[in-house]
Amino acid sequence: MINKVLIANRGEIAVRIIRACREMGIETVAVYSEADKEALHTQLADSAVCIGPAVSTDSYLNMERIISATIASGADAIHPGFGFLSENAKFVKLCEQCNITFIGPSSEVIRKMGNKAEARSTMVAAGVRVIPGTEEAVTELERAKELAREITYPIIVKAALGGGGKGMRVAKDESEIANAFRTAQKEAEMAFGDGTMYLEHFIQNPRHIEFQILADSYGNAVYLGERDCSIQRNHQKMIEEAPSMILSEELRKQMGEEAVKAAKAAKYESAGTIEFLLDHDEQYYFMEMNTRIQVEHPVTEWVTGIDLIKEQIRIADKRPLSYKQEDIRITGHAIECRINAEDPSKNFRPCPGVVTEVYLPGGKGVRIDSALYNGYEVPPYYDSMLAKLIVHAKSRKEAIQKMKSALGEVIIEGVHTNVDYLYDIITNKDFIEGNIDINFIDRLRGEVV
Repeated sequence: MINKVLIANRGEIAVRIIRACREMGIETVAVYSEADKEALHTQLADSAVCIGPAVSTDSYLNMERIISATIASGADAIHPGFGFLSENAKFVKLCEQCNITFIGPSSEVIRKMGNKAEARSTMVAAGVRVIPGTEEAVTELERAKELAREITYPIIVKAALGGGGKGMRVAKDESEIANAFRTAQKEAEMAFGDGTMYLEHFIQNPRHIEFQILADSYGNAVYLGERDCSIQRNHQKMIEEAPSMILSEELRKQMGEEAVKAAKAAKYESAGTIEFLLDHDEQYYFMEMNTRIQVEHPVTEWVTGIDLIKEQIRIADKRPLSYKQEDIRITGHAIECRINAEDPSKNFRPCPGVVTEVYLPGGKGVRIDSALYNGYEVPPYYDSMLAKLIVHAKSRKEAIQKMKSALGEVIIEGVHTNVDYLYDIITNKDFIEGNIDINFIDRLRGEVV
């Protein structure tokens, strides 16, 4: 039995995990950098340990310090949240070697799925539909040119390791491949320390559809419906919703079963996400697997009534799934907006500073995941997300109206935020009518500022 969980993260996801553990009767240990001494997660946990200076590499990314804090605090498990070390196979291997339960999949699964080229090969072998692309890792430009001709343009060059939109460039034709490859490779080397690339045919204006899955240690796996994550900027999601208005029940079932097939092929255990691109002809293709809890997991929790953090912990505790596929029901519609400390009028420049006043909305069907409070100092060292605003209603139309109302109530003084920008998207005619894809924001850049 897991008795004490150390949370190797910060901000709203650390608070979210603490609350789930409390409800399960599990003690919690927070870790924090010197910049996060007064952060909310340090105040809500049963105990807290400082693990180093503000810079992430010396604190939240310092594996040895986190392992030491776990052992010293008597915690028997680590929950990584998302970001930081959540998909770091080396860190998970350290946990395994120290007999610390990692609340997530094994190091081998994370390694395999974290390498996009290997993940792709795994899916091809399992019969999961993938985007036409290279079966081999590519390190040299001349080889990339040869393969691009075989795949056919336009193509996208991607880093084999990493994520978050880094190390990705599109080439529309052969005249652009050299610049795209070199730029993406250089960015990948700087961000991930690895310049291995792979190439895919570039699907123009697709939707980004991801399926939430749960899989246990006994071969059981279920899908919990999908999320439409097409509203994104620079490959970073801004607004997510569940379910997708474009999927028929037949297509949802087909894609969901494909997601379960993918999870089983990876020998996956935990909560995870299978991400697809969906084109205008309703053809879908496996893009990648996220081996962690997602930022946007609350919309799935709203429409299914399932607490994904608790399920993660139960699976890590070697308990069988609480649900069978026939138990999963999708009810209503949920939308999530990510509220960030950034200035959209200045190219979304991060805006750290002291929050002098904060009021966040509430009421039926409104959920806030946040670590904000009056007087909180937003540090300049980490992701700029301040809060996630999530609403749930009977229909998409009602959910949009509820989100409009909720965004209109948000007050955050002292730092710039993207609240008005989110409101403009939610009230945009094309968004309301569902005419969206991953390039929606790019098309609006001249219209919404």
